[in-house]
Amino acid sequence: MKKIVALFFALFAIHSNAQGPTGMFGNDPIVNLENFDKQRVHWGYFLGFNIYDFKFDYKVPGQDIQVDKTTGFNVGLVGNLRLHEYIDLRFEPGLFYTQRDLHFYGFAEDDELNQLREVRSTYIHFPLLLKFSSLRTGNIRPYLVGGVSSTLNLSSNFKSKDDNLQQRFRMKQWTSNYELGFGVDLYFEYFKFSPSIRGVFGLSNEIIPDADPNSPWTGNVASMKTRAILVNFTFH
Repeated sequence: MKKIVALFFALFAIHSNAQGPTGMFGNDPIVNLENFDKQRVHWGYFLGFNIYDFKFDYKVPGQDIQVDKTTGFNVGLVGNLRLHEYIDLRFEPGLFYTQRDLHFYGFAEDDELNQLREVRSTYIHFPLLLKFSSLRTGNIRPYLVGGVSSTLNLSSNFKSKDDNLQQRFRMKQWTSNYELGFGVDLYFEYFKFSPSIRGVFGLSNEIIPDADPNSPWTGNVASMKTRAILVNFTFH
């Protein structure tokens, strides 16, 4: 994913520089959408990528669970409320797809049925964020963003009576998080484009323990919390 993001920004920079002295990064750029940010409310949508992880705390150290991360996909809407010239309140509900593969120790190397749990997750994500923007320079305006969020896990298996003994990994349906990130607003002739990177840090324990308190899958886990990196490309 890092290569994809780096390639995107490289192509964007080359295109922008090719526009000459009046381009976005030129010495005397044409100012696009000059009054766009003066709107009380405006809307947008985003597409992006995610990398989700788990942070485990253990009752007995030394028996760590290995997490293999994959790159997932994000899509959602943006509602922006202007509070001040440099401060906005944002609501960004989205649908997030991701997968994490958990490898548990204490089983034979060829016992993949018990050793591996593929945790496929479909999240509906509800972040409420404050955006702190810098002074606009030409068609560029960097910003910081932070806030809190709640997440509904549609793939949590929280109602299931089966547990890992029946190859069913269970998680709580709702979790809470805090989020921090940064981005940049780029003003084009007809729209505003905002690439951003944000970290998501779970506040609540998400794991549902197995019925057996000495379960080899959950018995040693004191807590399991989400950690994630979100890369969003937002269009207003």
